[in-house]
Amino acid sequence: MTELKNYQKKLYTYVESSWFTGIVITLILINAIIVGLETFPAIYTEYKQQFFLIDRILLYIFTVELIMRFMAVSPKRFFSRGWNWFDLIIVGAGHIFVGAHFVTVLRVLRVLRVLRAISVIPSLRRLVDALLLTLPSMGNIFILMAIFFYIFAVIGTMLFQGVAPEYFGSLQLSLMTLFQIVTLDSWSSGIMRPILEEFWWAWIYFISFVLIGTFVIFNLFIGVIVNNVEKANEADNAPDLLKKEKEQEQTIKEMRQELKEIKELLQNR
Repeated sequence: MTELKNYQKKLYTYVESSWFTGIVITLILINAIIVGLETFPAIYTEYKQQFFLIDRILLYIFTVELIMRFMAVSPKRFFSRGWNWFDLIIVGAGHIFVGAHFVTVLRVLRVLRVLRAISVIPSLRRLVDALLLTLPSMGNIFILMAIFFYIFAVIGTMLFQGVAPEYFGSLQLSLMTLFQIVTLDSWSSGIMRPILEEFWWAWIYFISFVLIGTFVIFNLFIGVIVNNVEKANEADNAPDLLKKEKEQEQTIKEMRQELKEIKELLQNR
């Protein structure tokens, strides 16, 4: 049992080392380059068998890497991490569709394998974790944005339906127009200025929507994301801080024990 734990510790040290992570990232980049080359019909047609062979080799290497990660920790710890489930799905699906010879699906899955870079690179992992943490908070922001969109869409349809039916002819068109405006895509020259020729005061409607929709609501999104990135970094650093605290407590206990022993020796003298 002790030998098994020692073996797991050594294997865990290997799979969590920077050189091992570097090799995996390099293989993922090679996979990404190969997938990119496959989009050129002339190259793919000529070297189709070579592409398939390289993909099989990379798939088996990623499988071995995943098995090593599984053996380096306990099954409970391995399956408790969502990123390990993600890797299992990507690699497992690759084996299933290679066996079935679904060429189109297989080529799509080769692209998805590039996403494994997220689970390997810690900084990307923290960023995605932070984005997932923002989903509950973003729900309220989406509701607020939907309210403003609906109000401005109804007002825009009532005011500009006659002069610009291609943009404000109906509620649906107005919502699509407002979505274009909020992206700041040709909203001034393409949408606002032709309407200004008919209604000089129309700038109030457009400027107020841009200020609310683009600057206020988008800044709320950014604020929520930044806040959750900080939380994700704190959660990621929590195990290290806990380890340091335990080490400090152990050091304090040892110092107290030493002081106690010195005190006893002085009393005996």
